[in-house]
Amino acid sequence: MNKSDKIKQKLARMLVSAPKLSLTLALILCAFLSAFVPKLAIDASTQTLLLENDKDLELWRDITKRYKIPNTLVIAYTPNSDLLSESSISTLAALSKDLAQIKGVKSVFSMLDAPLLLSSGLKFSDLLGTIPTLKDSNASKEAIKAEFLSSPFYKNSLVSSDFKTTALLLTLEPNPGYNEFITSITALENTLKTAENNATAKTLLKEQRAAFKAYRDELRVAEHEQIAQIRQVIAKYNQNSQNGIPYQDEFSNSQSRIPHQASSSQLFLGGINMIADDMIAFVRSDLATYGLATLLLCSLCLFVYYLQLRYVFLAIFICLVCVGVASGLFGLLGFEITVISSNYIALQLIITLSVVIHLINSYREFLRKKSSFSQKAIVYLALKERMSPCFFAIFTTIIGFISLVFSDIRPIISLGVMMSASITLSLIFSFWLFGSIMSLLSKKSVNTAFERYFSLTTLCAKIASNLRARKVVFAISALGLCVGLWGISKLSVENSFIGYFKENTDIYKGMKLIDNKLGGTVPLDIIISFKKDKKEPRNSSLDDEFADEFASSDAAQYWFNERRMSVLKSVNEYLKNKEFIGSVSSLADLLEVGKELNEGRELDALALALIYSSLSGERRELILTPFVSIENDELHFSVRTLDSDPRLKRAEFLRTLQNELNELVGENAQVKISGAMKLYTNMLDSLFSSQINSLGFVLLAFFATFWLIFASLRLAIIAICINILPLICVLGAMGLAGLSLDIMSITIGSISLGIGVDSAIHYIYRYKRELAHFKDSKKAIIASHASIGYALYYTSFAVFIGFGVMISSNFWPTIYFGALTDLVMFFMLASSLILLPSLLLSQSAYPANEQNKAKTTNAV
Repeated sequence: MNKSDKIKQKLARMLVSAPKLSLTLALILCAFLSAFVPKLAIDASTQTLLLENDKDLELWRDITKRYKIPNTLVIAYTPNSDLLSESSISTLAALSKDLAQIKGVKSVFSMLDAPLLLSSGLKFSDLLGTIPTLKDSNASKEAIKAEFLSSPFYKNSLVSSDFKTTALLLTLEPNPGYNEFITSITALENTLKTAENNATAKTLLKEQRAAFKAYRDELRVAEHEQIAQIRQVIAKYNQNSQNGIPYQDEFSNSQSRIPHQASSSQLFLGGINMIADDMIAFVRSDLATYGLATLLLCSLCLFVYYLQLRYVFLAIFICLVCVGVASGLFGLLGFEITVISSNYIALQLIITLSVVIHLINSYREFLRKKSSFSQKAIVYLALKERMSPCFFAIFTTIIGFISLVFSDIRPIISLGVMMSASITLSLIFSFWLFGSIMSLLSKKSVNTAFERYFSLTTLCAKIASNLRARKVVFAISALGLCVGLWGISKLSVENSFIGYFKENTDIYKGMKLIDNKLGGTVPLDIIISFKKDKKEPRNSSLDDEFADEFASSDAAQYWFNERRMSVLKSVNEYLKNKEFIGSVSSLADLLEVGKELNEGRELDALALALIYSSLSGERRELILTPFVSIENDELHFSVRTLDSDPRLKRAEFLRTLQNELNELVGENAQVKISGAMKLYTNMLDSLFSSQINSLGFVLLAFFATFWLIFASLRLAIIAICINILPLICVLGAMGLAGLSLDIMSITIGSISLGIGVDSAIHYIYRYKRELAHFKDSKKAIIASHASIGYALYYTSFAVFIGFGVMISSNFWPTIYFGALTDLVMFFMLASSLILLPSLLLSQSAYPANEQNKAKTTNAV
């Protein structure tokens, strides 16, 4: 007896010798860790979908700070009457007033607050004076409408091109503490990269992270309450518009009743804060749905398999304990659940159930064969017999999940670490609780009705045993391999934010309306940095404390020269004509309006310098501050892209945009692109490359593990091949169907291989044992299918259920992930029950033939 067998015997004997004590200790430990479950937080912020070390992220943060880009929410308002009608204006005024009273809303800007420059007959010199708005303008409705539809400040941004929808921009109170924490934490992390043993920095980093988490949690509660209040206001106005409730406001001395029509007024909310808030709600919902649905469906299946409630209750109890222990541990260690790691409960339930099913099947098998043995003896045999294959199955699964840590994306890394830890706990507690509980129960005869009437495994064994059928299996496999590789060549990494959500969700409806009517949803920031001209003073060397003095000096006049204005106009014209770009906001808007106010004459450098130095307050923040930085010698273009356009290929679009802008500005300036689309595309590209690289590591680790377990090079190669083929087929099918890889489906490879290889390990382990007993490969295959084959079917079906419940999510990446993983698991089950035994029975594919040949040679 080798050392490994002795260890297994000791562990199995320890679990069954004192079951009451063993069970008590397990439950105490479970109760202790479960107490920390409430501390397990949810983080669905956009920060979790960004690369940790992305240089474009640093650029974006600098841009946000430099140009004072506010955190805003957008409400799209589509009345059932003309936008300039009395009822529409009354509703807009009342709505703005109600929204402005919500805590955390700094200001509300609507078409009522928009300065009317063109329709009011103003001249250029009037820009610095009082400018009328819709509230006090004497212009005709036709003139006002014409300005809204033609002004570069408002068209396709504040109002839609059909003049049926307008936007209310809610500027939220800034949270400078958030960025200050990010800056501080980043600085400390950079310090530790250069000096790992800096104890002071480590302590400060720990304290900063704890303080940031507390601050962020408080902020998130406040933001959730804010979003909830905004939605309550929107819901009230949506309901009132349907019921014809009157509004009373400053524009009318009498009540104006909104007519009840088939097409009622509609308001939709959009913005980053709303998406983050909804994502947290989706995560919470998915956690409950996945866990509950998986448990209920698996309970039903277990009863159908075994027709005995003891096994159902046992399996579900062990699953609940394992999830509780893991969740408590994560809460204790400060882990956070993200959109990506929200499916960890379903994944852990699946893998735990797989281990328990193998233990139950082994116990039932020994109970039938060793019915005269005591209950503890039978439990002991089951534990000992399943210990090695379950250990290696979990070990390979851990390899699959641990490969996710090669990513630079925090939630992906977190999922890898959380799943590796949780399934390790599942292995330990499954054996611990199964051994303890089953040792306390009495023996009960096995009901084998399902095995007798369900002949799938028998059919698979017959297919594998038939030479002609095997050839067909090999031909189909070869065809699947070729088609799969062809399909993989067509795969792309492409996502749209709006495409993440179902069409019946408020997120989708709001984003779709804003995208189509109000200039796009996903922001993109373009910076044109001018290179130093030897004929000009070096403006960028001025300190910030002299910025105001510089702005009001002759240097401001000098900055607005022909060279810079030429670049401004050409870039602005290019962006407005670029496909997939909606709204474009820049300093060129002021030039265009100024030209019209200046009787068709271009604004010269002196006029621009005067505006720059004299304009103040909201107008400066509206038309100057967000678009020009003289101190940094930069122009800023704020762009929104049409995220809902199905033809948009984001990575290609960004590369083309960068190249064409570089060519347009020439050598006198540098182009930098940042923003949500750029950051998210960077993340996907990084994830794709990291997964491709880690896949090689996974396969190499699997191969080494198989070789170690089976002590056979050929068996190791077979085990790798039967698991790669299903994955190739499914990824190829995605490519041929035109489905793109997203943030979740891109991890299918590592996760599917990690879970799928379990079947190969269990089957080959049992096959070798049966081959040693029967000395005949066909009999060994039939015996393996009649025993471990059912366990593979049961566990695979549990996997189908676990991933299948993800289809109920409101998040399309989760839906695709569940459906595609189910497809991979189906192919892997077929591969384990048909292709694997077919390969084992092939003349050159299994060790027994070599041994027989060697014996024949010696005899001769």
